[in-house]
Amino acid sequence: MAAAGAQNTVDIAMAHEPKVATPAYELSEKKAMAESTHAASVAGPIEVVNEADLIGEEPTEEDLLTLRRVSGKIPWTAYTVAFVELCERFGYYGCSVLYTNYVQQPLPAGQPTGRDPGSEGQPGALGMGQRAAFGITTFNSFWSYACPILGAIIADEYLGRFNTIFVAIAFSILGHILLVISALPTVLAGDAAIAPFILGVIILGFGTGAFKANISPLVAEQYKQTKLRVVIDEKTGERVLSDPTITVSRIFMYFYMFINIGSLCGQISMVYVEKYVGFWCAFLLPTIMFCFCPVVLWFCRNKYERSPPTGSVLIRAFKLWRLAQKGKWSLNPVQTRRNLKAANFWEDVKPSHLGTSKPSWMTFDDAWVDQVARGLRACSCFGWIPIYWLSYNQMNNNLTSQAATLRLNGFPNDVITNINPISLVIFIPIVDNFLYPFLRQKGIRFTPIKRMTLGFFLASMAMVAATIIQNEIYKQGSCGFYMNKCDDPAPISVWVQIAPYTLVGFSEIFTSITGLEFAFTKAPKNMRSLVTSYWHFMSAFSAALGQAFVSVSEDPLLVWNYGTVAVLAFLACIGFWFHQRPTDKREDAFNMLADTTYVGRKKKDVEEDMEEEAVKA
Repeated sequence: MAAAGAQNTVDIAMAHEPKVATPAYELSEKKAMAESTHAASVAGPIEVVNEADLIGEEPTEEDLLTLRRVSGKIPWTAYTVAFVELCERFGYYGCSVLYTNYVQQPLPAGQPTGRDPGSEGQPGALGMGQRAAFGITTFNSFWSYACPILGAIIADEYLGRFNTIFVAIAFSILGHILLVISALPTVLAGDAAIAPFILGVIILGFGTGAFKANISPLVAEQYKQTKLRVVIDEKTGERVLSDPTITVSRIFMYFYMFINIGSLCGQISMVYVEKYVGFWCAFLLPTIMFCFCPVVLWFCRNKYERSPPTGSVLIRAFKLWRLAQKGKWSLNPVQTRRNLKAANFWEDVKPSHLGTSKPSWMTFDDAWVDQVARGLRACSCFGWIPIYWLSYNQMNNNLTSQAATLRLNGFPNDVITNINPISLVIFIPIVDNFLYPFLRQKGIRFTPIKRMTLGFFLASMAMVAATIIQNEIYKQGSCGFYMNKCDDPAPISVWVQIAPYTLVGFSEIFTSITGLEFAFTKAPKNMRSLVTSYWHFMSAFSAALGQAFVSVSEDPLLVWNYGTVAVLAFLACIGFWFHQRPTDKREDAFNMLADTTYVGRKKKDVEEDMEEEAVKA
C-alpha cells in the first residue's frame, strides 16, 4: 500500500517538468545532449553570468559528441565543510549507536555506569526490551529526517544556509548535553534517566535535521562552475570538456566519505567506551568532538561562497504550481492525467506567455519556471526512496540485535555495524578513481537514475542476506525461534553480517550519494535547501513506514521482517526504473537549462544583505 501511495504521488509530480527544446525520446542520448545544449545556447541573453562559466570556450555540438569529459578542481573550502560534517556525524552516530543497548538491555548488576566488560555480556541501562529499542531508534530516524524541512525554510527564506547551520549547532549541543545527563550513574540509579534521554533525542534530532538540510548544499556551492566548458588538459594538452556534473558528483562522493569516516570513528570508539567505561563517557566524547563544528565554520566564514536568504520563494513556487493546474482537473481521471502531463503544462504559465495578464506575484523569468519544474521532477524521483531507506534502517536496530544472538568472540554487538562505513570508505575512492572513469572511457553513461536503480537492487540483496542469516540463527540456535532471550548465542560467527552490511554500503554510493547530488543539481539555486530537505524527509517517511514493522521486529518473526523488506526493495527497484526512464533520457537536457536572474527578493535587497554580512565579518 505504501508503494502504491508513492506511485500515485510521483505520477502527478512527473508531469511537472520543464519543456526543453528537443525531446530526447526519439533520439540517441548523444544527439539529444547536443541538441538540448544548442537550444540553451540560443535561448537568449542571460543578464547574470557566473564568472566561473566564462573560463574556456562554450562547447559546440561536435565538442559534446567527441571530447572527453573531465572533472574540475575541487576547492579547498569544500574540504573544510566536509570536515565539519565529519565532526557532526561523529557526534550523532557516536551517540545513536548506543541507543539500542541503552534502551534494550538492563543495567548490569554492580555496574552503575551501564558498562559490562565481560566477553559475552551486553552493556545496558533502561532494560525496556527490543521493541522499545526499535521504536525509539525508529522515532529518532523519523524525527531527525523530518526536521530538515524546517531547517530548509528557515535557511532559504530567513537566515540563509550559513546562519541556520549555527542555529542547528546550538540545538545539537544542548541535545548532546541532555544525553550525557541521562547517563550519569546517579541519574541511572534513580530511575529518572528516560526523561532527559528522550528530551535529548528530540532536541538533538531537530538540530541534526536543520544541519543536514543546509550542509550538503553549502559544500557543493563552493564549486562555482555550472555549465560545460571546453578547456585544455594541463597534463595532456588536449581539448576536453570540463563537466560540472562530474565535479559535483565527486564533491558529494568525498563529502559522503567524510560522513562515514566520522560515523565510523564515532561508532567504533564509543561502543568500546560504552562497554568498558560507561554510557556517560560514551555520550560525552561525541559532544566534545561536535564542538569543533562551530570553530571550523567560524574561522573559514570569510572564505565560503554563501547564498543569502531569498524570501518567500516557496510560496511563489506553490502559487506557480497551483496556477499551472488551473483548468486541468476533470471528473475523468484519465483526462486529468493527460492534462497534467501535457507538453504545454508549464509553457502556459511562463511570464512571456502570460504577458500583461500575469499576476503581480510573478516577478520571476521563464528560466525560473523551467527550474522549478525540474526541481519537482527530482522530487517525483524521491517518492520511491522510502522503500530504499526501509532496507537501510535495518542496520540501525534489527541487525544490531541480530549480532547479539551470534558468536561475538569478545566484540561488542554494536561494533559490527561499522562494517558499513568501512566498506564506504574503501569503495568510494575505488568508484571515483576506477569505476566511473572506466565507464566514461567506454562511452557508458552511468546517469543518476541508473545509479539509483542499482542501489535499490543492492539493498534488496542485502536484505536477502539478512533473511538467510536469521533463518540459520533459528535453525542452529539452542533456543530456536526465541534467540533474543537466549543466554547462548547461535554457533555462527558474527562476521557473516559482512554480507548485508557491505551490500548496503555499496548501495549507498549509488542511491544515497546520487540522491544528494540529484537534489542539488536539479533544484533552483534559491530552493536547494528545500529540495535537499525533501530528499532527507523521505528517510523520515521511511522511518514512519518502519513503524508498521514493529510487530515483526521480534522473535519469532524476524525472518518475515527481513524477507518482506527484501521483496519490497526489489519491487521498488523495478518500479523506479520503469517510472523514471523519461527522466533518465532527458538528463543532459535538464542540466543545460538556461540560468535565471531571479533570486527571490529584489536584487538590491540581496546586495545590501551581502554588504552588511561583509561589514560584520
